[in-house]
Amino acid sequence: MPTAIAVTSDDLVLPAPDRHTPGAALMHPPEQHDLESALAGTSALLERHGHLVALVPPWLPRSTVQRLHTVRAILETDRIALLDIDLPPLGTALLARQLRQLSVCDFSPGIIASAARLLSHYIYAGALLGSVAKLDRVRVPVGLGSHARSWSPSAQFAVLAHPKPHLAKLGSTGGGRGGRGGSHGASRAVHGTAPAALPAGPDFATHLTFARGQLASDWVAAELGPAWQVQGVMENPLPAASPAWWGTPKLVEFAAGIPDLSVLYQLVASVRREQCRWCGLELIGDRCGFCAAPLTAPPPSAATPAGTGRSRP
Repeated sequence: MPTAIAVTSDDLVLPAPDRHTPGAALMHPPEQHDLESALAGTSALLERHGHLVALVPPWLPRSTVQRLHTVRAILETDRIALLDIDLPPLGTALLARQLRQLSVCDFSPGIIASAARLLSHYIYAGALLGSVAKLDRVRVPVGLGSHARSWSPSAQFAVLAHPKPHLAKLGSTGGGRGGRGGSHGASRAVHGTAPAALPAGPDFATHLTFARGQLASDWVAAELGPAWQVQGVMENPLPAASPAWWGTPKLVEFAAGIPDLSVLYQLVASVRREQCRWCGLELIGDRCGFCAAPLTAPPPSAATPAGTGRSRP
């Protein structure tokens, strides 16, 4: 059986692109499953799949993260990888689907786990927002002028959070779902005289996934998709965590990534494979996804006498 790929809510499970891609396992939060149920479910997953790779984004509630670590500790297993992935909710869902695609390939569990960091660099995640008043919390710089314009009821902002932060104020003339003919006005600056700088798109083939919140706009599908020359567009329900992550329910979240399994495979296979010096699993990159050990040992501390392994008191 392929390595199990786990997420913490079913709204992070995007539809499989083909019949070969397996579904995702669910690691339920404490309010949904008690500890006994979580232990039994995780044990069953390990028995069936051998290894489990779970995505742990920083926006998860602390209780959910603690539950994941508690389950791994009680089971005393080195076959569970808890991967810290810093992507918005829809970007996290897209990465989970890519890992699900790769899980049926001939990669070892260690390669699957360490591939998550590599693939995350090729995900473009952002949102169309009606307000950026609370956007600073997601590390996208917001100037005082943009904060002030957020109070306008017709304000719209194109925001890219990953891989490189970008914020552009869009015009207010092209927001409606039925108004595709006027949607080009949404790419004009606030005075309507010059196009706003769209977020720089990927220079490789992608599909675009988007999810609507409480913002009625076709801008993502009608403007951003063609500007980025995406090969396909798919709408998905908005993850429950998205409004809190972006600081507003008035949004349309989007994420673009590589859809083709053969390209994903070549990308991962082209990276040199190493062996973890701690747990012995294969890995790519500079850190093991299962035990988190770095590829190379850190240099000895200046405060550690040679041959003792202990710091000076």
